[in-house]
Amino acid sequence: MTIYRRIPIYRRIPTSTYRRLVVVVLAAALALLVGCTAAPTPETSAETRTVLDADGTPVVVPRTPQRVVALSEPALDGLLALEVEPVGTVTGRGQSGVPNYLAERAGDIPLLGGVSQPNLEAIGAARPDLILVDGTSINNNPPLLDSLRQLAPVVYTGFAGGEWRDNFARVADAVNRATEGAEVLADYDRAVAAAATHLGDYAGKTFSIVRWQGGSAALILSELPAGAALNDLGLTRPAHQSVRGRGHSEPVSLENLADIDADYIFFGTLGGSSVDNAEAGGSVDASGAERALTEAQEVPGFTRLNAYHEDHIIPVDGSVWTSTGGPLLMNRLVADVTEALR
Repeated sequence: MTIYRRIPIYRRIPTSTYRRLVVVVLAAALALLVGCTAAPTPETSAETRTVLDADGTPVVVPRTPQRVVALSEPALDGLLALEVEPVGTVTGRGQSGVPNYLAERAGDIPLLGGVSQPNLEAIGAARPDLILVDGTSINNNPPLLDSLRQLAPVVYTGFAGGEWRDNFARVADAVNRATEGAEVLADYDRAVAAAATHLGDYAGKTFSIVRWQGGSAALILSELPAGAALNDLGLTRPAHQSVRGRGHSEPVSLENLADIDADYIFFGTLGGSSVDNAEAGGSVDASGAERALTEAQEVPGFTRLNAYHEDHIIPVDGSVWTSTGGPLLMNRLVADVTEALR
């Protein structure tokens, strides 16, 4: 009977060979570990970063976006303030082009639909790597937002009636320029402080902001940029105008036309247009406001306003005073007030 003896493994494999085998196994394990940890996820990739939108939802965006689409007036304003030129944007509220006050800076940026009616086909053709939108343009329309998310990451930067500074800060964060954004806000605060020193004579006076449209008036509420600018400058609104509302303006019936009165009225228009009918024509600049003022004088009760009698109605650009935007608009408001009241 043949007896087989069990030889220990360390006696079957020479020591030098065994050591080489251990090294090979350890190297393979280390390579596997490194390979697993180095595989990037969208959240940790060197090419992306995660930001929070207005409702706290995390959104993975390019670290350095190259093809940004701005689908609101605040988004376009904010990008241009940061010296980021988007590859596409939308028309201004009630206008057939970009907001009038941004026309020179915006140049030939392609239009990809209207402020409340973006063109999905045109947006897709622009090949965006980031889309910025907010409640001033797309509000309560989840299906449209879902469609946009099929094209590129979408950052919802703010809500209708929300704080313009917060909206702008999210725009800056989305394009990875938070530091530059903070300096833009600091510049605005310095401009306000400088302007306020010249407005002491207007303490105790009241200031109304009116949009005249289609033969009737609407009051611009406190949450819109124009209302915020007057507040920043220490100027007072009439008590019944210093309110916030669900919309950006509050229509005033002709029977209650006296509600628009104040010591001074900043008076603007969006021409004959509206959000849904931007082609109706009419100018939104100060000359358009002057024409609207001439029309308003034919409305019973308008010429009985105190501001009219005192010659304190100030025609202004409606795209600045009666719509919405970001830091460029806010600085323009401060400049307008300073020029009008100096």
